[in-house]
Amino acid sequence: MTTLVHNIIHGYHDLMDNKSDPRVSDWAMMSSPFPTLAICLFYAYFSKVLGPRLMENRKPFNLRRVLIVYNFLQTVFSSWIFYEYLMSGWFGHYSFRCQPVDYSNNPMALRMARTCWWYYFSKFTEFFDTLFFILRKKNEHVSTLHVVHHGCMPMSVWMGMKFAPGGHSTFFALLNTFVHIIMYFYYMVAAMGPKYQKYIWWKKYLTTFQMVQFVAIFAHQFQLLFIDCNYPKSFMVWIGLHGVMFLFLFSDFYKTRYSNGKRPPKNEGACMPVLSDKEDKVANGKTAYTNDYSAVYSSCYSNGINNGYMTSNMTPVLTTDNHDDRESRKVK
Repeated sequence: MTTLVHNIIHGYHDLMDNKSDPRVSDWAMMSSPFPTLAICLFYAYFSKVLGPRLMENRKPFNLRRVLIVYNFLQTVFSSWIFYEYLMSGWFGHYSFRCQPVDYSNNPMALRMARTCWWYYFSKFTEFFDTLFFILRKKNEHVSTLHVVHHGCMPMSVWMGMKFAPGGHSTFFALLNTFVHIIMYFYYMVAAMGPKYQKYIWWKKYLTTFQMVQFVAIFAHQFQLLFIDCNYPKSFMVWIGLHGVMFLFLFSDFYKTRYSNGKRPPKNEGACMPVLSDKEDKVANGKTAYTNDYSAVYSSCYSNGINNGYMTSNMTPVLTTDNHDDRESRKVK
């Protein structure tokens, strides 16, 4: 047993010290995976347990102006990262067919590595998406897909940043940041109120846009299975599987959310909460997060969670905050 533990520790240090990119070893959060892992685990616990518990007996916050500013900043941040990915490789010398990682200290290679770090950092700023849902008591938006995706992405991007900060798989980040530009712009306009809703008539096509993104990602990654390319196959497979998994999850959501004249199945889309575009209603002068929420709270967060929904026999009642968008948050 002692030998096994020693071998595991030795293998870990060998992996971190000898097989990672030495250029990023001293960068913030890059020396060890454990800080990132701890933050991700706390995020999941806060999203599903601690946050709703703290808000149980509190009124929802009115965050309209905060959301407008936040989504504007995220749009600008995503635009900058997208620009940096283009300028450090994808707009010029990067190949869409096979692009090895440049581990040199070439200024362009270092620019790409820094861009990868900022993309990694952006995965933490996206945690505010969930925080704002919880503060507004819109827990139905905090679906299983939402939490799993946001909770896993920082750790996934950390591994890419630690061992391959550049090259073929950064195409995934390039597409993802472009999608984020569109998505955060949509949420900014949605938060501005009903009179601006006419400008975002195209929201139905956002999920289709996301699914196209996932197809492009796994097609771009899996082409390396058929050609010889000096790029880590493990990262190629890992990123490609991300695209396949989220394609299926989002296609399930799309079929449920936009099925014409069909009643949504019991699982409400399985992965993401499906909400009506109609005005929210109030029953008996209270919302689902006052007395009714308290009544089912204990079972909801022990064994009553079903894909982001509270399980109870009561008829779901939505909140009165009708100026916010009616779609669940995206997978970024």
